[in-house]
Parts: sequence; structure tokens; C-alpha cells
Amino acid sequence: MNAANADQHGGGPHHDDLRYVYAVCRPLAAPLAADLTGVGGVPPRQLVHGDLVALVGPVPERDFAEQPLRAHLEDLDWLSETARAHQRVIDALTTVTCPLPLRLATVFRDDSGVRAMLEDGSERFRRVLERIDGRVEWGVKVYMENAEEAKDTASEASDAPRSGRDYLRRRRSQRTAQEENWQRAEGFARELHERLSGHADDSRLHAPQNSELSRTPGRNVLNAAYLVSRAHSEEFVELVDRTKDEGAGAGPLRVELTGPWAAYSFTGDADDEEGTTA
Repeated sequence: MNAANADQHGGGPHHDDLRYVYAVCRPLAAPLAADLTGVGGVPPRQLVHGDLVALVGPVPERDFAEQPLRAHLEDLDWLSETARAHQRVIDALTTVTCPLPLRLATVFRDDSGVRAMLEDGSERFRRVLERIDGRVEWGVKVYMENAEEAKDTASEASDAPRSGRDYLRRRRSQRTAQEENWQRAEGFARELHERLSGHADDSRLHAPQNSELSRTPGRNVLNAAYLVSRAHSEEFVELVDRTKDEGAGAGPLRVELTGPWAAYSFTGDADDEEGTTA
């Protein structure tokens, strides 16, 4: 057992600690980073059950039992800190294996509860782990940049209309230009998705992001995830990079690549089964 699996209490969790479960995976072939910590600053440990492993950490009941957890989930600062710690563990785990991430704040009463979860879901876990074995997720988003800003700037820069008919003509021309830009953007995104899907083992189309909620400039045209083998990831990244220049003439468009991630978008029915329990 490496240092990252050591228990903070030096002899096992406190009797009133609950078990926070980050992910399910196969037995690790390489150790986790020695300085890795998870929720509460506690290093995660491996709980082995047959050929499955749950990466777990002790968390206090006063924070993660059902009632206090419900209250904490309304606290954005607490939620952000917990999410960062959760993601830190998943990212570290992804460097040494292909984990099936569980939902944020998946908690069980004790080790026996975690083992029961592994046993009950064993067939599903094995099926998903087989599907994502040797693979990572890459995210690709396409934005049509400053569409509204460009519209407003063009409108402000133009001379005042000479008549009501002139005003209507200009508005119609603006709408036509916007529709054409949007159609070109959609066409670019559609072709890009088809091309990237051809270089991936699987893909998922997510709903476009709301720019106000995500605080990301531009209108989201494509929001997709691709399951790519580690062996072909470099080739996939190079392909996305080449398309960034191609998008310049259609919008303008901005292509963003994120990853590699654990295969969040490809855990399928397993996501519906892991609840938040105490």
C-alpha cells in the first residue's frame, strides 16, 4: 500500500466516519501519487472487493450524513471545495487507470456498505469498465464568437436610417447575415463532429451550454465528448488543432479542446444506479 492509501488516523477510520467513494476501477497497476489528498484533505485508499476496487476516504458524519449534506449542497463555497477535491482524486486516478467516476458526494455508512454497492453493481461495473478500458474522454466545444456583439457594433457603426423603409431593409439584411453565419457555424460543427467521431471509439452530443450560466463568451454551437484510446489520443488532439484554423472562415468560430478526462460521458446506465446514501 502506498502513502496515498494511508489512513489519516493511522489505524483506521474513526468509528463515526462515513465512507466517501470517488470511483470504481480495476486493481491499480501503479501507485497513486504519494501526496494525493481528497475530500477533507484526507488521502484516498483502495477498498478491494473481488476484481473491483472502490477508491474511498473517511468523511465526518456531521458533514456527510443526509441532513447536513443536504444543507452543504446549498453552500456554493463548500460545494466548490468538495468538487475540486473530488476532481483532484479522479484526475490522479485517471493517470494510472481508466476509472468509472461516481457522483459527487456518494457516501456510504461503512466499508460493508461500499462492498454491498460493489457486489450489487458488479455486472454493470465490469461491463462499463470493459467499455472504457484503455480509453479517455476528450471534450470539444465550438463557439460562434461575439455574435451578438458583432451585431450591435455593426448596428451602432452604421448611419442612421434615412427612412422607415431603409430601417426595415437594414434590419432584414442583418437578420439574413446572422442566419447565414449561424448556418455556416452549424455546418462546420456538424462536419467536425462527424470527422472526430470517425477517430473515436464512441461519442456523445451534449446540449449546448448557456453562455450566461457558463460565463463563456460566444454562442455554443457544438458540445461533444469523444471516447478515444490512449494510444490514439495524440492523433486526435492534432486533428482538433488543425480544425481550429478551418473554423476561422465560418463565423468566426472558436474550437476548444479539453481533456483527457475520466470517461464521465460514457459510464452509461451505471450513473443511474449510484445514489447518495448515508
